[in-house]
This record gives sequence, C-alpha cells and structure tokens, in this order.
Amino acid sequence: MKVIQQTRVLTIIAFTALLFSNTVHSQKFKVTLDAGHGDHDYGAIRMPYIEKNITLAVVLKVGKILEKSSGVEVIYTRKTDQFIDLVERANIANRADANIFVSIHCNANNNTAACGSETYVMGMSKNASNLEAAKRENSVITLEKDYKQKYEGFDPKSPESYGTMVMSQELYLDQSIALAGKIQNHFIDDLDRKSRGVKQAPYMVLHKAYMPRVLIEMGFISNPAEGALLDSEEGQQGIAEAIANAILSYKKEYFGTTAGDDAIKPSQKMEKDGGVKVIDTPSTPKATVKLPEVKKPEVKKPEPKEEIKTEVSTGIATFKVQLSASGNKLEPIPSNFKGLSNISIASEGTLYKYMYGETSNYEEAKRLLAEAKAKGYASAFVIAFKKGKKVSVQEALKQ
Repeated sequence: MKVIQQTRVLTIIAFTALLFSNTVHSQKFKVTLDAGHGDHDYGAIRMPYIEKNITLAVVLKVGKILEKSSGVEVIYTRKTDQFIDLVERANIANRADANIFVSIHCNANNNTAACGSETYVMGMSKNASNLEAAKRENSVITLEKDYKQKYEGFDPKSPESYGTMVMSQELYLDQSIALAGKIQNHFIDDLDRKSRGVKQAPYMVLHKAYMPRVLIEMGFISNPAEGALLDSEEGQQGIAEAIANAILSYKKEYFGTTAGDDAIKPSQKMEKDGGVKVIDTPSTPKATVKLPEVKKPEVKKPEPKEEIKTEVSTGIATFKVQLSASGNKLEPIPSNFKGLSNISIASEGTLYKYMYGETSNYEEAKRLLAEAKAKGYASAFVIAFKKGKKVSVQEALKQ
C-alpha cells in the first residue's frame, strides 16, 4: 500500500513538472519586425534606390530566417507595400505582447561619402544629427489623417514637443542597448561593415512600443556603392542574416535556446576589397561596439547595494531576474508580484527596477526566469552583478 502511494506521489510530481515545462516552452519568443515607410510614404529616395522597397525586402528575409526556429514567432507590421501609421506599428507589437520590436530603415545624407550602419534606442539626444534624423523619420506622421489629434499636438519639427516623449525612455533601455549592440557587432563580424555605433534619439515609432525596441539604419542609399549593396539580393540577404543572428543571440542570452536557434553562417562576406565595396570602410582591425555607448540623460545611477551583498563579499558573480521597471514604488511582497517572493528593488533616478531571486548558478537563474515567465512576466530577463556593479551576463559567465 505504501509503495502504491509513493508511486502516485511520484506520478503527480512528474506530471506537474511536465505541465510546467510545456507551459514555459509553449511561450514563444515574439519578434515584431517593422519595415519602415510604405505606399505613398517612400522614405529616402536616391534613384534608383527607394527606401520603402529595400526595408520591406530585408524584413521579409529576416522573418523567413527567424521562422525556422521553433521557439520564435514573427509578427510583421507590414508584408506588402502599404502605409501604416507610426503609432499603429507600435500598437501591433503591443497587442502581440512582443518581446522585442525591430524597425528597419535606410539612411541618406547630402554627403555621398557617408556610409555605415547604426542602431538607435529610444531617448533624447544632445547630438544635433541624431535629433535631425529622428525629426525626418517622425515627419511621416504628417501624412496621417488627423495626426495632430492622434499624437496629442506633437509637432515633429518642434524641439519642445520632444520633451514629453522621453518620460518613459528608461523603461527597457538596458535591454534595448544590449540588442542594439548585438546588431552592430554582427554587422561588423558577419559582414565586415563599418559601424557608426549605438545611438539614442526620440523616434516616435519606438516611443509607443512598450518592450525592448531598436531602429536600425542599415546603410546610406545616398552613397552609390552602399546604395547598390542595399538594393542587391546578395546585400539584402547578408544584412538579413546579420540581423537575424543578432536577434537569436539576444534570445539565447536572455530567454534561452530552442530548436533552430543556431546562428546562420553568413552566405556572403562583404569584403572590403571584393564584391560591392563600401566607401570609407576603415582598414584598421575590426573592433566590437563598446556598450553602453548611449548616455542616459539626467539619470544618476547609484551602485546597487542591498541586493548584491553576497557577491560583493565573495567576488563571485550573482544572477537575478529583472521583472519590470516602473516610476511607482511597490512593496516587495508576493501579492504585488503575482505570487513571487524574494523580490529586491534597485532605484535608478526616479525609476525602480524589480528583481526576482538571487543565485550564483546560471542554470538556476534560467529556471527562475522560466518561473517568472510562467507567472506572466513575458519580458523578464536575467541580469548579473559582479564586485558591486552590474555587468553583462556574458561577462559574468566568463569566470
């Protein structure tokens, strides 16, 4: 009789574990891909190169690669030549509860020698060129019906209008910078392309997306050589593979690995002295993008104290799961965090970051992450601390 009871208990435990595992693994990593411009909004034009056509072609290629992974679900803001309001692009991602939002664009400049890729995260920038780039992209809203009412009086040409845009820029900023850095590094490593770095600017399409979000400028169609690269089948495929590799790398680091997540081997290396040559590509050895390059405006970052006492004294890296960030301070009790206990808080300026658990074992950290996601924290991710300072998970794992 006792043996039968033990068998029943073990069966129930096994079934519960299987149910929990299936629940966690059934939650796919959702990627919203946004092809910039569309229909009567042509974007940048340097004949014969048209931005709206190039962005759509690359987005469809990125999506095709990502869809090969069983753990990835791709959402498109457009798959044809159609016009989508900026706020609707973000809302498509919000309604899908996407884990990341990636908007893809082409650059243009009166200086035809300008070249290289750059990736933006949301936020105000003191750099005049960054702000001008955002103004150009944001001017698309004037093509929308009743845009003044829809965007609550926002004027894309007025500097004053940008002040209210950046109130939520801290939310998801760390994750956005991490994703942007991976994209730029894959442009360097996979394609041997010039990187203009990770930058910050107040793009409206990023402002309204409530998740880690980036805007990629793949290159300059105003540069004859780079325009030819961007408009070619080979160039678009190479760029799509680099972007997809970066997204899969981000997923692997913060959300775990599923079948089909292996990095795609570049189909064509964009060599500096062969194929389509990019103007002004540096001849010095390649260097990875240093993160973070973006300076968070007017936010003082005190070093974490209470939540990292263990690793400060031992020198061993510890991992936590960041659940959310908010301007409202909540009591770290289970009822405020969907039943999760062992909640710690870190304050950065006026922002409070809420973290779950603490462990020096990365596998345990991933289990805590799966538990948080099962509770409904779809955008939760693992963070690491070492010697009293926040470090990247990759750096923590080096030990």
